[in-house]
Amino acid sequence: MKKIIILLFVMLGSVIAQEVLDEIVAVVDNEIILKSELDLRLNIEASQKKFDPTVLANKKRVLDGMIAEKLLYAQAELDTIEVTDEEINQQLDYQMNYFIKQYGSRERVEETYGMSIEQIKREFKEETRKNIMAQKVQQQKFGQIDVTRREVFDFYNSYKDSLGLIPEKFTLSHIFINPKKDSAVKDKAKLFAQSLLDSLRHGADFAKLASKYSDDPGSKAQGGDLGTVDRGVFYPEFEAAAFALKDNEISDIVESPVGFHIIQLLERKGNQIHSRHILVMIKSDDESDYKAIELLTDIKDSIRHETNTFEYYARKYSDDKETAKFDGKLGTMEVGQIEKQLLSTIYAMKEGEISPPKKINIDAQNYGYHIVKLYKRIPEHVANIDTDFDDIKRLAQFRKREKLYNDWVEELKSKIYWEIKI
Repeated sequence: MKKIIILLFVMLGSVIAQEVLDEIVAVVDNEIILKSELDLRLNIEASQKKFDPTVLANKKRVLDGMIAEKLLYAQAELDTIEVTDEEINQQLDYQMNYFIKQYGSRERVEETYGMSIEQIKREFKEETRKNIMAQKVQQQKFGQIDVTRREVFDFYNSYKDSLGLIPEKFTLSHIFINPKKDSAVKDKAKLFAQSLLDSLRHGADFAKLASKYSDDPGSKAQGGDLGTVDRGVFYPEFEAAAFALKDNEISDIVESPVGFHIIQLLERKGNQIHSRHILVMIKSDDESDYKAIELLTDIKDSIRHETNTFEYYARKYSDDKETAKFDGKLGTMEVGQIEKQLLSTIYAMKEGEISPPKKINIDAQNYGYHIVKLYKRIPEHVANIDTDFDDIKRLAQFRKREKLYNDWVEELKSKIYWEIKI
């Protein structure tokens, strides 16, 4: 996942560098690596891993890594690896949510890179497709690599003095409630969208209404303009309505997972549309938040009075369906995997305790409330084969995969054209 994020930094950074005179530093099959891309990757990795980016050996190591990624993509093309639009969009959504968290807001990301989130997605859809293809071919080759118990012990005996400390860990479960928006709130949003549509039908300026009232920060500054995109980028409900319109025609109210849209098709060319929209989101209300907190408080009280167990209520009430079927278990998480806000709550808890209801942000637009149970706290400690076998096994697997991967890259270099130009 870190590699994916680094690739996104490189892609976004290329937006800034695209007007600068560039040069090719390497060619791999039909792909090129530009000096601006190498410099950006070098600086990012130097910042993360604390090395000197001016040292020639470090620069060579980073370039070698970028060449290896291009070789994987070339092999994926040879293997005719297929990637769906859904996979690409999911990856782009994850990447955008990551950057929104890093920068603090959607608006800050858009301001930094001079384009809306949707435009960023469109700009890097093709590069994301290539990245996923490279990941898939690597997964096919090494995804099932395992290690025997003997290999784990051999790895531990060889590296136990350099394994370092096992980070502090917490075994957690939670019950998550997604505030149910009152039907009156939804009706109010739809009524407002209808009033905007009525204004448009009576000659109001679409761009002015979008700039003033749209809840899509990525397009409202452009009068709701979403640019020209391929089929598969927008929500299915949005696309079904947009592709059914004639040029300059305005849709009725269209509901999607993010709210109500008014869409105008500006131009259609085959599977591409140039459209604009006004989005009216269904705002959360205090009443639904209060009800979610009240339910979680009642559940906690019922557990405390031994009416039933945490696991029972997780299965019955939690809106996190992936964990609900496993009694709400989040598993054992390292301290670095837990958000700071939740971590401060956990540090104040004893084993077996349940937290009060806390707000948790799912992404930039979605949130909920949960109660968390701390089952076990494992302090930071020196790695030990008896107590940390699973962690050591993962390290042994990683080392084995790393060696096999490096050997395979050398094999690809003998089959696929590549050349360093510097």
